[in-house]
Amino acid sequence: MRLLQRVLMTTVLATACTMASAQVPVATAPTAPVVGVIDFYGLNKVTEDRIRKTLAFKEGDPFPPSKANVEERLDALPGVIESHLEAVCCDGRRMVLYVGIEERGAAHFDLREAPEGEAVLPPDVVALYRRFFDAFEDAVRRGSIAEDLTHGHSLMADPLVREVQQQFPALAVEHLGELRNVLRNSSDDEQRAMAAYIIGYAPKKDQVAGDLQFALRDADPGVRSNAARAIVALAVYARLHPDSGIKLEPTWLIEMLNSLSWSDRERALNALQLLTDSRDPQMLGQLRQRALPALTEMSRWKTLEHALPAFILTGRVAGLTEQQIQDAWTRGDRESVIAAATGNKKTR
Repeated sequence: MRLLQRVLMTTVLATACTMASAQVPVATAPTAPVVGVIDFYGLNKVTEDRIRKTLAFKEGDPFPPSKANVEERLDALPGVIESHLEAVCCDGRRMVLYVGIEERGAAHFDLREAPEGEAVLPPDVVALYRRFFDAFEDAVRRGSIAEDLTHGHSLMADPLVREVQQQFPALAVEHLGELRNVLRNSSDDEQRAMAAYIIGYAPKKDQVAGDLQFALRDADPGVRSNAARAIVALAVYARLHPDSGIKLEPTWLIEMLNSLSWSDRERALNALQLLTDSRDPQMLGQLRQRALPALTEMSRWKTLEHALPAFILTGRVAGLTEQQIQDAWTRGDRESVIAAATGNKKTR
């Protein structure tokens, strides 16, 4: 449990950094940031050495001026279907660059096509969400990122953000039908992302779990991110209130571990840690069958805070106790846990 608590504490920082600063073009910054760590996922047949040569930059170099140009070079490699670069804060003070590769024939996270409807949220809903996001970005810049998920939704410690968030439950009750309609039918990515965030504040959590799980396969990464963050909060609430009636199916979260997006994987890992806390054999079996290669690969990531969630899940798939997982992590012995999960040997 101590390992799980540590992971939940680091989740907020990773979420804050990616929500506030993801996908900002490097060329717009006065001084190009430096690549501190490069790590990978999705590599099976294509080697890390081949990917590094194609990147044409290394740790300590400035970020490339064009993300798209690098991805285009990677996409041209034999056996590569698609690539994705994502910069994440932070390993110490160093930015981490994740290079995701989808190889031909590899596990694939299947997304829905974006809807084509014209549904939109009422102006007061949009205005309040934008107030929240502005306050959230300001809180991140000030380092005020702590949050409480025990109510089944996020309530940040920052008073300005929290004041806006506390208005969302009433808004979710009043506009629940519109939120659902936008989530399923709006062609506007931003509108769907707003709906995915606000619907998680509905007081009757069991009634919106299905809506959030539906949003996990949205075409837009912002929608998926907001839905997965809300599901983490629902999982916290469900564990604290077993009689809540909340039903969270793991299928799409498990499939999300094979996503080309680092953010998808990070959100799925955090939700699945909570959902597997009970050690449900069927859920762990599904993880082994559909995502064990991804879990073992992510367990080896250089940035410890990012590797830890996958390491915990790998240990649970292996049938290890929480104490065994924690002991192996403390002594820096990731390989024995990975080997136990893959059937090569038993951990100490």
